[in-house]
Amino acid sequence: MRGLHHPNIVLFKGAVARPPHLSIIMDFLPRGSLYRIIHHPHCHIDEKLRIKMALDVARGMNCLHMSVPTIVHRDLKSPNLLVDQNWNVKVCDFGLSRLKHNTFLSSKSTAGTAEWMAPEVLRNEPSNEKCDIFSFGVILWELATLKIPWTGMNSMQVVGAVGFQNHSLEVPKEVDPLVGKIIWECWQTEPNLRPSFAELTIALKSLQRLVIPS
Repeated sequence: MRGLHHPNIVLFKGAVARPPHLSIIMDFLPRGSLYRIIHHPHCHIDEKLRIKMALDVARGMNCLHMSVPTIVHRDLKSPNLLVDQNWNVKVCDFGLSRLKHNTFLSSKSTAGTAEWMAPEVLRNEPSNEKCDIFSFGVILWELATLKIPWTGMNSMQVVGAVGFQNHSLEVPKEVDPLVGKIIWECWQTEPNLRPSFAELTIALKSLQRLVIPS
């Protein structure tokens, strides 16, 4: 974390390394998590802001994936995205992150939140940074629909549906087809068919230019 400096990654300030109060000191982001904002009963964020938020996430994640060695987050989800006073979104919580030194990460643990996880991770198979792309697709789905993913299902049911039955969340017809296409690309079963965050950044910038401010 100390080596990561990007406007869309929560800034590491310092650490207390002496017991009993071990702690990490980071930026304070007053609006809290993206999850809390978009799933609030009276959420009023317009389409332009939602695309801007998605772009912030893609930029922060692109910084992680372009690091040497590549940093794979492995627990990318809306509760792990924090929002500052100016509505900038920053990636945080690197508790499950791994450095990718080889082609694949050996997945010893499926710890994380099933609702956002890629099928290969749910099956406890070797994975690479493309598992973060799948998770980003779920976040984009949340921003597009303002719904909680897999409502009414417990974690084990999600593992079965996504990991072993090839099910995916339904993209409502009212969602912009261009957004729906990006989500679908992020959810490709074959990880290497999923776009990179660099490509997603370009696609979201194009989308941003098409949106007329409300």
